[in-house]
Amino acid sequence: MKRLLFNATHPEELRLAVVDGQKLLDLDIESAAFQQRKGNIYKGKVTRVEPSLEAAFIDYGTERQGFLPLKEISRIYFKNFDSRSTPIGQVKIQDVIKEGQELIVQVEKEERGSKGAALTTFISLAGRFLVLMPSNPKGGGISRRIEGEERAELREVLSQLDAPDDHALIARTACIGKSVEELQWDLDFLTNLWDRISAAATEHEAPCLIHKENNLVVRTVLDYLRSDVGEVMVDKEDVYERLRNFMEQMVPHHLDKLKLYKDETPLFTRYQVEHQIDSAFSREVQLESGGSLVFDRTEALVTIDVNSARATKGGDIEETALMTNLEAADEVARQLRLRDLGGLVVIDFIDMTPARNQREVENCINEALKHDRARVQVGRISRFGLLEMSRQRLRPSLGEASSLVCPRCSGTGSIRSVQSSALHILRIIQDEAAKENSAAVHVHLPIETASFLLNEKRLELSAMESRIGTPIVIVPSPDMDTPHYQIKRLRSEELDEVVDTPSYDISTADEDDADIITDTSKQEKPVVAPVSYAESGRARPAAAPASQIGLFVRIYRFFFGTGTKKKKKRTSQKRYSGTDRKRNTRGRSSQGQRASNQQRNKTRSNTQRTQSRSRDEDNRKQDTKPSRGKGQGRQQQDQSAKNEQRPRGRQQGGQQRNKKRGQPRNPNVAQKDTNKPENKPEVNGNVMSPEERQQQSQSREAVPQPKETVVMKSQESSSKPETSNTAIPAPVKKPESSSSESSLRQVETRPKAEAPPSDNS
Repeated sequence: MKRLLFNATHPEELRLAVVDGQKLLDLDIESAAFQQRKGNIYKGKVTRVEPSLEAAFIDYGTERQGFLPLKEISRIYFKNFDSRSTPIGQVKIQDVIKEGQELIVQVEKEERGSKGAALTTFISLAGRFLVLMPSNPKGGGISRRIEGEERAELREVLSQLDAPDDHALIARTACIGKSVEELQWDLDFLTNLWDRISAAATEHEAPCLIHKENNLVVRTVLDYLRSDVGEVMVDKEDVYERLRNFMEQMVPHHLDKLKLYKDETPLFTRYQVEHQIDSAFSREVQLESGGSLVFDRTEALVTIDVNSARATKGGDIEETALMTNLEAADEVARQLRLRDLGGLVVIDFIDMTPARNQREVENCINEALKHDRARVQVGRISRFGLLEMSRQRLRPSLGEASSLVCPRCSGTGSIRSVQSSALHILRIIQDEAAKENSAAVHVHLPIETASFLLNEKRLELSAMESRIGTPIVIVPSPDMDTPHYQIKRLRSEELDEVVDTPSYDISTADEDDADIITDTSKQEKPVVAPVSYAESGRARPAAAPASQIGLFVRIYRFFFGTGTKKKKKRTSQKRYSGTDRKRNTRGRSSQGQRASNQQRNKTRSNTQRTQSRSRDEDNRKQDTKPSRGKGQGRQQQDQSAKNEQRPRGRQQGGQQRNKKRGQPRNPNVAQKDTNKPENKPEVNGNVMSPEERQQQSQSREAVPQPKETVVMKSQESSSKPETSNTAIPAPVKKPESSSSESSLRQVETRPKAEAPPSDNS
């Protein structure tokens, strides 16, 4: 029974394995480090038209420009072209395509080596049953895998579909046995997707990514899920939910095959898949008969060598060769799918003399390649025992997507020996030292190569320096490996800069020109979302600003104190200056600032009215008191003079008690020292009399105390943004007496940044 196994235990890599029993048939890996562009749709701009190549180079938003040949350009982009006067075969690209022209292109082949991506304007959108080609009305058809009566029946079903006249359709093998309603649903889905792509292309400027190819979850449902698949097993719950949601929309009749794997044994280990995946990464693959396959990839093609090795199952040499080749043919077809090798492939089979044995091997490999989703063209075994074939590149090969070129050998697989590399470098040193205006030669070498030159070739170096007259400095570098080296020729003006530098401090050119390396493989964001089901993430609330003490709370503490618990809380509060407060509130909206200012003004006005009312009541009570003696009046005058000499600060609520009756309040009175004990107040060093203490307590009782609920609301509001609704006490009606207005102007305190209040306020 066939199974689709999803391994998603690591978020950096999502793996899909198609197994039959415990035999791995196909492998698909989606890595977060490798960005696949094949199938993506871009809006590009023509940067250069090359008549010699009959192609144009397109800037579609990547570092390398794409290659667009003339045969891949749709006629809808031709400018000043008359098909009646000029046959299509005689069209020149410079006559119909101009620089700066914008096109909608699709990546047909990925970038490989020094070659850019191959592009096409014939867009194709793959669905569950159909492939829509909106830019190629004459390119429709039926899959080559469908033959006989099924092909005729499918052609009749396609004729009943309501398809646009300027669009072409390709029927996939999944169309067999489907009704007209199912195919029409798939067609409407693709048509709607193309309309969104066209609308996005008109709204955005080139270059930009319009549509991204489907991810592995969607590709699994579209390409791998067939009626012969018995189970779909996933070992991660979030991937299971994504796959389930998409299957409910696309293939609800296959939903019972989906299962969540919860066993402690890894999913791939249970079905013995891991060691088979390892063989896909190795250069040599062992056969059950004792033979082996050796894979080598070059720039032009992929070579596969079949070796008999320890194979001894046959009765004679011909039978052994035939049995090994038959086993190799079946394994080659499987390895091509696992490694996803594309392009030209050359297989070197073991030599077989009888022609019937060669035909049998050819039939065997053709039969094994029928299960391949890619298009494969197979030749015949030549007289040299070679079989040539061509395989379609569906995606980058496993080696290209999961491996890097060796930084030491540059992908060649071999390096020069230490002796050969040292002699080669010695010849280059001689050429550089003999050049005109050479003041010195600095050579950075690996330790092994430098040791060989400084010991075995010491006499040759000394003779070279004395003969040419150019100093040679050899610096062993532990960071270098054979065959790497670096030779720098210094002129006279450059030598003055390093003449006093020791040889062990001479840096290489790489260290001098070192730049910060950043990750350039950023994921592109398409304008039109791919064909996938994804739940929108929940929006996270913004972080609340730092809590600050509100104005009302500060005024309340100013008059009545905070108590033991509140003092501890107050000392933990962070005090901000005016500049810091502006910096903290810089990101708020203008509407929030206006609301905060209005609220602050209301609170300040209410506080001023409360203070004015308390002072008026205090003055009225003082009018009813009898006049004091000379000693007490003298002490009160001394205290008033002392308060006038103090620096201006925050005014305390108990300052009214030291004022003479009818005397105007001094606005520059300093704050009361709250650190002194309240039970021993002093005036000019003398302890207050009992009458003064009684007057002080009466003045405190005259101040109206707000309710506790109002204070709690103010404390709660101090930890919220200033734009929140803060509980404000009901405004107190302002007294109409002129004396209260004068007292209000004297008590009111404002920040230094604000102008002093006018008398008309």
